Amino acid sequence: MNAQDCTLYHGGLKGAETLFGENAEKYGVQEAIFTFAGHRLNRDRNPVTLSEEDLRRGDISMELASRMMNRTYYETEKIRRVLQAIFHIVNKGHQVFVVGAILEDNSVKGGTGWAVELAKLFNRPLHVYDQPRRQWFTWQEGAWREDSPKICYNTFAGSGTRYLSDDGINAINQLFADSFTKQ
Repeated sequence: MNAQDCTLYHGGLKGAETLFGENAEKYGVQEAIFTFAGHRLNRDRNPVTLSEEDLRRGDISMELASRMMNRTYYETEKIRRVLQAIFHIVNKGHQVFVVGAILEDNSVKGGTGWAVELAKLFNRPLHVYDQPRRQWFTWQEGAWREDSPKICYNTFAGSGTRYLSDDGINAINQLFADSFTKQ
């Protein structure tokens, strides 16, 4: 896989998304950060500001999102816009990588879980580094299976927790090292 032919899509937030972006830059992977007016980014290399029309294309009922993730999301404009932006990130990235915590119900903790649910819905190759278990898992046939994934598609999404452990940092760094040769 040639890194220069690949594009990483993410949201530019502190933690996992910033580290995905830093690795993309180090390995020569193109990067696109989806954002919206008024949203503060931690990493702002090549931001793509979604228009109101773009955001509407990623709209989802908060009731449906709550049901899919087995938690309650209240109707706030900021949460809605974040979920709408995540739609575009997952829609553009064929393979999805997330760092977080897999819960008992097979969802992933926090807002990151929305990227996971969309990846399942869109039938994307989906990989989650579970920080508490210190292991990568791939979603296959309706269950999480231990894995050692590599970036195998020209477009991929990176998302995850703002609170990376040392193991989470190492997992992202190793993912890129296993997938590409440094520039």
